[in-house]
Amino acid sequence: MSKLMQSVDARTQLAGTNRLEVLLFSLGEDSQTGHEEVFGINVFKVREVMHVPQITQAPDMPDAVEGMVSLRGSMVPVINLSNFCGVKVVEAPNILMITEYNKHVQGFLVHSVDTIERLNWDDVKAPPPMIGSRLGGLVTAVAELDEQRLVMIMDVERVLAETAGFYEGDDIYMGIEAKELGNGITVLFADDSSVARSQISRTFDHMGIRHLSSTNGAEAWSMLNELAEKSGAMGRKITDEVTLVLTDVEMPEMDGYVLTRKIKDDPRFKELPVIMHSSLTAEANQALGKGVGADAYVPKFEPRELAATLEKLMA
Repeated sequence: MSKLMQSVDARTQLAGTNRLEVLLFSLGEDSQTGHEEVFGINVFKVREVMHVPQITQAPDMPDAVEGMVSLRGSMVPVINLSNFCGVKVVEAPNILMITEYNKHVQGFLVHSVDTIERLNWDDVKAPPPMIGSRLGGLVTAVAELDEQRLVMIMDVERVLAETAGFYEGDDIYMGIEAKELGNGITVLFADDSSVARSQISRTFDHMGIRHLSSTNGAEAWSMLNELAEKSGAMGRKITDEVTLVLTDVEMPEMDGYVLTRKIKDDPRFKELPVIMHSSLTAEANQALGKGVGADAYVPKFEPRELAATLEKLMA
């Protein structure tokens, strides 16, 4: 396990190149189909991989939450991914992946971990309907590996929302009110997570801000170009159509770093601010965001901080 994590630490310098590296893992053999499907998680999100330690049971936990483990003095919730996905596996999971999403640390029980694969985001596609509906719509992206294996990227943010309630509840919107700032402002945002898109929309609704939604960087770039052509034909500026762009970092086809660089390198969009919005909150990631020209970098699932940043940029 230590060699695997050394590899993880040594190979996470790809942000900004439209590439990523994913740690492949399996939930185990499905007792109903006999298949063992492969999933991937960005190595930036993985802190440790270990054999399952003793799990302490706790009352009133969601069905997929096995309990807690003590990790260097901190209690970490443990989520059984096969139970959450409704996959009846032949063997109980024996590997624990410790992950961090937007400063929340949790463990995912899986059957096995495999290799680290380097992928280009433009080879990572939004799933076709047949695959996108798998596991209750949890698959947000797919990619084909060299050996013609299919790796699926799971909407982990949705897993966390439904098991731990990290990103839900009206209290996270307290203090966000519609203000005069919202008049005439339109934000185009890009995010491949349905949970994130829902929360972003609710934040802007609280602020009285019009918003346009896209599911990845390529779609957002296409929308921007269409709006630029429309505004140019009418003798208007692009900022008359879109006031600001909000982008996730990890997205299929085109990531947020590449989208931001393309916006900042295009003279048509020189007056268009860009906020990066990500669960990758390390200083290195924020520095990369600034390096490609982002005007601000905001942690995901912090509606009040997002609202305050937007107000500051638009003031």
